[in-house]
Amino acid sequence: MTLRFLPVGPRTLLVELPDLDATLALFDALSADPLPGIAELVPAARTLLVRTTPGQAADGGLAAAIAAVAPGATARAAHPAEAVEIPVVYDGEDLAEVAAHLGMSVAETVRAHGAATWQVAFTGFAPGFAYMTCEDARFDLPRRATPRPRIPAGAVALAGRFCGVYPKASPGGWQLIGTTPVPMWDLGRDPPALLHPGGRVRFVEQRGAVHAMPAAPLPAPAAPALGLRVLATAFPILIQDAGRPGQASDGISASGAMDLPSLRRANDRAGNPPDTPALEITLGPVRLAVDAPATLVLDGAAERAEIEAGGARIPVDVARPFALDPGDVLVIAPPARGMRSYLAVRGGFDVPRLLGSASRDTLAEIGPEPLGPGATIGLARNPAGAVDPDPAPRPALAAPGEVVVLPVTLGPRSDWFPQAALDLLLSQDWEVTPQSSRVGIRLAGQPLVRDDARELPSEGTERGAIQVPHSGQPVLFLADHPLTGGYPVIATVLPHALPLAGQIPPGARIRFAADRPFSPIEPTP
Repeated sequence: MTLRFLPVGPRTLLVELPDLDATLALFDALSADPLPGIAELVPAARTLLVRTTPGQAADGGLAAAIAAVAPGATARAAHPAEAVEIPVVYDGEDLAEVAAHLGMSVAETVRAHGAATWQVAFTGFAPGFAYMTCEDARFDLPRRATPRPRIPAGAVALAGRFCGVYPKASPGGWQLIGTTPVPMWDLGRDPPALLHPGGRVRFVEQRGAVHAMPAAPLPAPAAPALGLRVLATAFPILIQDAGRPGQASDGISASGAMDLPSLRRANDRAGNPPDTPALEITLGPVRLAVDAPATLVLDGAAERAEIEAGGARIPVDVARPFALDPGDVLVIAPPARGMRSYLAVRGGFDVPRLLGSASRDTLAEIGPEPLGPGATIGLARNPAGAVDPDPAPRPALAAPGEVVVLPVTLGPRSDWFPQAALDLLLSQDWEVTPQSSRVGIRLAGQPLVRDDARELPSEGTERGAIQVPHSGQPVLFLADHPLTGGYPVIATVLPHALPLAGQIPPGARIRFAADRPFSPIEPTP
């Protein structure tokens, strides 16, 4: 079996395999008998993204260990679990067109789809979305020429070699053949995702109208106790902590604070455990009030704040903890440099945790709802240590118009671009556009042009990936990025620079720097 090992980062590499079957075979083998130092595997159409544990380099030694496993992983063993049966009404808008493409009648197409055993190859796109494949080669269908702006939740669809069920309403270009009432993603279920890599599925025809069943509602949160109220904010305020790493099998990215060191510094100085949930504030201005005494710490981009109390305006030293009394109003001014500030409270905020984290994932739409004017968040009053009154040093952040240099690893798909495009990536200053978000920074500059228009089968992506769509204008993936992507990643920002990347405001410019040319990883003894 021919393998290529492509660099992604210090603790991540991409294994390129001949086809989907070889990919799934290697995924099965490494899942059944994990190699030391591997933390997570993200299978895709022809690749396996491998993340390692801290201290384990994604280098030639790891590549050699994986290469030693591959020859024995030539065929998938039958999955021991029973197949999940999913009822379907075959009423999709594209069913007749799919049948014509297959050269069959609609009834024959329905029977063939139901007769196949579908194997979950990988997950991605959205939490609970499973890419399923089967041995019936007829189900290798093109995507629609024009994607739909909205596909409803529960839609059963085909594209390429895959079948999928949309867990929520979203845009998409797959061929719709039916509808199921079974929720693919339900936070009231453990685990929330119905389907996981390696699982088997049978679709069972159901006659009559079907409507997608809503996921079981979570218990409504109790009205918060006295705490912090949002009086005004320019952008929604998010609750963030260290995120949800290690849940790729459910189609969930790690998410978490964009500038995790700033969140942890704020908590340390407030006497909290470092990953205690805090408020992530984008730009400003923000006005907050408290209904109970609170000791607070600001970190990140915040430079100026004041307390309105009894008609007076009291400047806040944002380098030190400060206290508010009931009725006091905290006003945080927009930062001149950077764009995200972190507000921690001694004892923590009283927030629910989903899947081990209180972080809001804006792409997956999981975690506590964003806070806008009128929202209240309770104070947990958890046991806490002493606050740290000493001024806290902060790293320098960029202002609009300034250039930030971000170090990158070239790869994993640098060889999809001509040398001229690689030179252009590293030689020009890329403008950060206002269309950027927690999902990614959209960049503008002289476009990166490829020699051909080859389509890349979906493959795993990392935070920091610089993905290049057909427009040639790159997107730098950030905390809430999708797990898989279908555009080539020309380079990946090194992990230690990601907090800085998360603070770059619109109007600033980025220059990428690579310390070595692109080269596949060679297995070494």
